[in-house]
Amino acid sequence: MEGQASKSARASSTLLYPLALILALALLGTGIYLAARGQGWTMLATGAVSVIAVLIAWPIAKSLGDSGTVCGGITDAMTPVYERLEQFSVMLNELGEQQLLSDRAKSVAYREKDREALRRAIQEDIARRDWEGALVLVNEMDTAFGYKQEAEQIREDINQKFADHIRRQIQAGVALIDRHTSSQQWSAAFREAERLSQQFPTIEEVRSLANEVEQRRQAFKAKLLEDYNDRIAAKDTDGAITVVKKLDFYLTPEEAVGIQESVRNVFKDKINQLRDGLAEAIHQSRWTEAHKIADEVVRDFPNTLLAKECRDKLDSLKRRAQDGQTSTAGV
Repeated sequence: MEGQASKSARASSTLLYPLALILALALLGTGIYLAARGQGWTMLATGAVSVIAVLIAWPIAKSLGDSGTVCGGITDAMTPVYERLEQFSVMLNELGEQQLLSDRAKSVAYREKDREALRRAIQEDIARRDWEGALVLVNEMDTAFGYKQEAEQIREDINQKFADHIRRQIQAGVALIDRHTSSQQWSAAFREAERLSQQFPTIEEVRSLANEVEQRRQAFKAKLLEDYNDRIAAKDTDGAITVVKKLDFYLTPEEAVGIQESVRNVFKDKINQLRDGLAEAIHQSRWTEAHKIADEVVRDFPNTLLAKECRDKLDSLKRRAQDGQTSTAGV
């Protein structure tokens, strides 16, 4: 019976120490984890001591068992180890519970800080006019933090500011178009209308801008035609020619044909006026005036017969004008 008890004790000690070593290593690993997270070195020191104690006690117990030491002595020697292991087990449970409570406490403590950081990030995106990024953060506030009412209010604020931003951009573009059309810079006005339509293709007000520019252009052309007819009726040849030069940029080939005969008569009248004025100035020896008229004919009507005649006389008229100015200065 005593032999069987001794064998049973040795078998128990053989199984006990591996188990003790495993528990001590677990305690050491927990200590390393806590130390790495900055939660103290106590558990790490306890685990290290436990591993060392098991590694020292195991060979001694094995040696005692092999030398025939009584089972009762071994059991008495192992009693403190059992107690220590139980203490380790309780300590590990308490640490696990404390760690869980610590994580939850941190989550509660940092929740408000995270919320404030998210609010600041949203406002920064709004200030940069990063509307898409701001809405992404608002959705995170809604889903991750559960602040649905606040998220909805911020979302409405973002949408309102985005709409105001678009409205200001459109108003600035329309004002620029107005300035271009007022100064008859139609190409620039069309370019601005096209730019706005590409930037805001879904807004009806923007899509119609190009048509509005064309309507203003056609209205200005109609006004020029009316002004031209009024000057023709008043026999204002110079005024009619001024209007014709402006109309040249607006009339289509078909429209130009419609007033071609009238324009030809206007220029014919003007050339006749210049011819008569030149002849009178020469007859009265007003050489400076004659030279000025001849120069105007060559410049404005270079392809006419009168222009050819004036080219032949320009040098002579210029000399006479200079001679006359010299004589006058001498007197």
